Amino acid sequence: MSNDQPKMDTRACRTLSLFVFIDALGWELAKEYAFLDDLLPNRGPLGTIFGYSSTCEPTILTGAMPRDHGHFAFFTRARGKTPFRYYWLFRFIPRFVTRRGRVRSFMSKCLKRIHGITGYFQIYNMPFEHLHRFDYTEKHDMFEPGGINGQLPTIFDYLAERQIPIHRSDWRKSEQENLASAQNALNNGQARFAYVYLASLDADLHNEGKSGDSVRKKLEWYEHEVRGLFNTAIARYDDVRLFVYSDHGMTETISTVPLMDRIDSLGLKFGEDYLAVYDSTMARFWFENANARATITAALEQETHGHILSHDELAHWGCDFADNEYGETFFLLDPGRLLCPSFMGEKPLVGMHGYDPDHEDSIAAFMTNVPDITIPKRLDDIYTLMKSEIESDVEEISTSAVSQAHGFNPPETT
Repeated sequence: MSNDQPKMDTRACRTLSLFVFIDALGWELAKEYAFLDDLLPNRGPLGTIFGYSSTCEPTILTGAMPRDHGHFAFFTRARGKTPFRYYWLFRFIPRFVTRRGRVRSFMSKCLKRIHGITGYFQIYNMPFEHLHRFDYTEKHDMFEPGGINGQLPTIFDYLAERQIPIHRSDWRKSEQENLASAQNALNNGQARFAYVYLASLDADLHNEGKSGDSVRKKLEWYEHEVRGLFNTAIARYDDVRLFVYSDHGMTETISTVPLMDRIDSLGLKFGEDYLAVYDSTMARFWFENANARATITAALEQETHGHILSHDELAHWGCDFADNEYGETFFLLDPGRLLCPSFMGEKPLVGMHGYDPDHEDSIAAFMTNVPDITIPKRLDDIYTLMKSEIESDVEEISTSAVSQAHGFNPPETT
């Protein structure tokens, strides 16, 4: 399904607000490579949100914090119906088969179709013998109406309701496809608002780190492609307001931490005494009895490469979820320390994100060619900026609607 929506308003647009999202383009990386510094001179650091892209993107789209939009990590404790109800049976498949990344990826695609999941879906390295104890949180495409867990409207809902003609990338498609689609839409000249989604830099940074050759080449390619979009746009529009931003940065791995193995060695029973999700940079726990809580808490307090997050820290980061939805106890590793093995994978990565959002390598980047705007401070401010870009159009549409309702048209201006 195309995300171009010129049918909403067939008038030629004179102004284009072009937003380009580049996953994992951190502020430190943007500075190091002087990324598009001539084209986008108004720039600065952009505060990120605690968690991963599954947390950051809904914050960008809604302007709300995680506690309100309801997204954080992919897996949470099952409370009632879960799509994984019978998947404990997969434990009988030999481990040397199910541990393979390609096998897990193929199974994820099949399960996604079976359960009608429209959002991003991967089972990663979740243990099959315990999968029925968990639920998946991104069942719906958050870019489509009703896709946000907290039922909040997104910027695209706002634009559609006000009949603003837009172009939007399809996150399922390749970057080449999305860039080609954007070129066509901008050349058409009908879109007032365009959103281009570029996500593959994240994988390059995970695999090679900030100094990797693929990272350098990808940034050079992005520069070329963004310039191409801008040049196409300025040939069709009187005013092109270009914004490039990211969701988080990337921290290079210092060492791995075998936290999962240490908790397993405590003599407690997973599923009876406690539940846990071992993400790449944190572990989240639910406890079934006081002994499990005390034993695991004591073990976590002995871990030198991280700390238990206080309620005040979680509240400050907007992650104090009602009913301990994503965990009763959060243990966060120090920047550069990787939880490995984990439920996300068994092999260490060169780079990772999801640490303290205030760490310099976590900070996202923002840049624009518009000289007279204040740099957004944090991801949730992007939503406000997007709305402000089309406020004059909304006022014009409202005025026109009122005029037509009363049987007259406003005078033309010269």
